[in-house]
Amino acid sequence: MKIALDAAGGDHAPQAMIAGTKSALSTYSDIETLFLTGPQELIYKELKSQNLNDTRIEIVNAPEIVEMHESGALALRKKKKSSVAIAIDLVKSGDAQAAISAGNTGAAVAAATIKLRLLEGVERPGIASPIPNKHKVINLMDAGANPDAKVQHLIAYAIMSGVYAQNVFNIARPTIGLVSNGEEEEKGSEFTKETFKALKALVAEHGDALPFEFIGNIEGSDLFTGEVDVALCEGFVGNIVLKSCEATAKALTNMLKEQIMSNPINKLGGLLASGAFKRVKEKLSPDQVGGSPLLGVRGNVMISHGGASALAIHNAIRMSREAINHDVNGHLEAALKQFIKT
Repeated sequence: MKIALDAAGGDHAPQAMIAGTKSALSTYSDIETLFLTGPQELIYKELKSQNLNDTRIEIVNAPEIVEMHESGALALRKKKKSSVAIAIDLVKSGDAQAAISAGNTGAAVAAATIKLRLLEGVERPGIASPIPNKHKVINLMDAGANPDAKVQHLIAYAIMSGVYAQNVFNIARPTIGLVSNGEEEEKGSEFTKETFKALKALVAEHGDALPFEFIGNIEGSDLFTGEVDVALCEGFVGNIVLKSCEATAKALTNMLKEQIMSNPINKLGGLLASGAFKRVKEKLSPDQVGGSPLLGVRGNVMISHGGASALAIHNAIRMSREAINHDVNGHLEAALKQFIKT
């Protein structure tokens, strides 16, 4: 298989991207080519620094970089030779089967939407972001691609996230809950109430043929109970939830560290429990899941977080392999044609 990696996007580019590439290529023998897009001299220098000389690596020069603070759509128009745009171009041309970027999310979404176009039945793509909890990993859909969603967008998101959970997470019938401020049907904004009605109508029409089970409204706390496989919401809410979860995990880790270091007795207890603390930290780290698929475009696009480490890039490459091997887009197309009237 062939995968394109935006080697210049992200807070720790290109070091983390090259280190992640090195790790992934040593692990996955089925990767035929890994394209690295970005300023070629920058990439060559980092490859030499990390002593990586693998014949499966192909550098594709992309002299421009979309910075994290830039407007994604505007930067895409101005920087047509950016590393993220060239990575998506490789998918569009068929040279690569998937693209990965830890750079500007807006630019990645805009590039994929414009260049790859949308699957039939999809009006806006969505990001399915994996969130680990005590029991398993759930997907938050949409995690920020579409902050101004409409009801029909969330219907497509429900179908796509259900199909994704079936094929990648191997869940026979994923449970989907609509994020609201209460479990009762009458709770929520007008938008969530209308979405609830539309989902119930979809279930009434198609029943068990749907690739998910709709369990009704869920609250924020339900993301961590293990009773739901997909938390469905618009991108505005999803992005706030995702960033809040990440920030809370970091804050709790820092507070715990401060208390452990506050006196000798706490230090001793911390030393004895260091293995447990390490395992919890690893479980909560976004680097463990690596990336979030952008569902709804005609191609496999994986979006990693801006602070992605080498481990995150390795896992984003792993997830891209899984999407390719399971023909996720083929299954999405079939389900959308079956359940979305166009």
